[in-house]
Amino acid sequence: MNTSSIVQKLWNYCNVLRDDGMSYGDYVEQLTYLLFLKMADERTKAPYHQKSPVPEGYDWLSLIKKDGDELFDHYRHTLEALGNQKGLLGLIFNKSQNKFQDPAKLRRLIVDLIDKESWVSMSADVKGDAYEGLLEKNAQDTKSGAGQYFTPRPLIQAIVDVMVPKLGETVSDPACGTGGFLLAAHDYVVKHNPHMTKDQRKQLKEETFKGWELVQATARLCAMNMLLHGIGSQEFEPIVVSDSLAADPGDRFDLVVTNPPFGKKSSTTIVGEDGKASRERDIVERGDFWTTTSNKQLNFVQHVKTLLKQNGRAAVVVPDNVLFEGGAGETIRRKLLHECDVHTLLRLPTGLFYAQGVKANVLFFDKKPASETPWTKKLWIYDLRTNMHFTLKTNPLKRADLDEFVKCFKPENRFNRTPTWCPEMDSGSEAGMTVKGKKRGNAPHPNPEGEGVNGRWRAFDYEELIKRDKINLDIFWLKDESLSDSDNLPAPDVIAQEIVEDLEAALEQFREILNDVDVFSKGEGL
Repeated sequence: MNTSSIVQKLWNYCNVLRDDGMSYGDYVEQLTYLLFLKMADERTKAPYHQKSPVPEGYDWLSLIKKDGDELFDHYRHTLEALGNQKGLLGLIFNKSQNKFQDPAKLRRLIVDLIDKESWVSMSADVKGDAYEGLLEKNAQDTKSGAGQYFTPRPLIQAIVDVMVPKLGETVSDPACGTGGFLLAAHDYVVKHNPHMTKDQRKQLKEETFKGWELVQATARLCAMNMLLHGIGSQEFEPIVVSDSLAADPGDRFDLVVTNPPFGKKSSTTIVGEDGKASRERDIVERGDFWTTTSNKQLNFVQHVKTLLKQNGRAAVVVPDNVLFEGGAGETIRRKLLHECDVHTLLRLPTGLFYAQGVKANVLFFDKKPASETPWTKKLWIYDLRTNMHFTLKTNPLKRADLDEFVKCFKPENRFNRTPTWCPEMDSGSEAGMTVKGKKRGNAPHPNPEGEGVNGRWRAFDYEELIKRDKINLDIFWLKDESLSDSDNLPAPDVIAQEIVEDLEAALEQFREILNDVDVFSKGEGL
């Protein structure tokens, strides 16, 4: 059975269970428990003959033998018992609950849908992609809120393609969600190393990837997702359930790829090396941070810098405010440009994320040794936002939409880049770059072979960046065609979606202001 038919078969049954009040997220969780037990049972048989990590009496065979209320009671006790185990077993089943209302429907899922398939014999691609398909369907259910943990896979693939993870390198995601970045990095390494030794395969499975996830239910889905793709074992848990911002874990990685959760306020207060603390309930001292802020995304940028090995590489999805916000934001951008090689910025279009109301970018940088002179020499920016319109359903982002960016990035040799933008040669006008509607700075040297003023790829020197007001990196230069030509207007549904996203972004800003006002009115501000 192919991937799409497996997903459809499992998903069709969810519609039956929804009549009993089970949500999409609950259904995927129950599938996770049952698939794990079925696969553990399959591995005890030929040709694997492996010892099952599941204690006897709580295994798949014990479920198959029961029916009715007896099955219901046993399933509930099984989840409770396995949740008290250690290792990967405990991670998958911790705090698990039976969400079925009807024993007959539980029995049907076990016997008719899961037991009839041989899951272990399927390739990691098939069963992994099938589970990914379920996670994506769950993310599309806006009411569940699961979309905030799901980054569009075409975007992840493009990011990993330019990051070029190598065999033997370690990879981390400190806000891993359902594991999209880690899995894409794993697939890239497997694809480009078809003749790995046994030791290399074991290293890839148990020593290469590590993620952190704050939400237990999401960490469960991530662990199962990775297991289905061949990552992790009972002895090695690739996912840590904790607030990754709470402390420096001590681990260092060659690559960090992540899309931290959107939303300004952190659940904790960070105390930076300057000794200043921002208002929150729990204080976490982070001497490795450049400065203190309650902005979660700015803290993640600092945290990613900490996680990198010397010369390690990072790609971080950040909302626009990380690029232009003053105060701590300016301090962090100044430090980042000096201490790291911040070489690339990808401006993302709207309509990509299930968490709406956010305009985002991908910031690429390498961690460098201490130096008196700044490591950043040029910041190359690719504008995939201006005059680009995507929606989650009618016009979703495809991997091909990022082909030009990957080509321009030149992952094989990013020091040999060529801009596709150049100023108008015959108008005599001074070409500049725009920041929030203001013309500033000087243009790079023109590229006769580029796309002229419509080119989406251009570079800015460090000297230009550091002179900008608050070191604002929210840079754009392309003309918005919809503002001057009604024939170029996007479809009405796209316009409506963009209006909704702008309104939601504005509401989020107002909520942050209201929260700050409330904090200081109660005398909690520091």
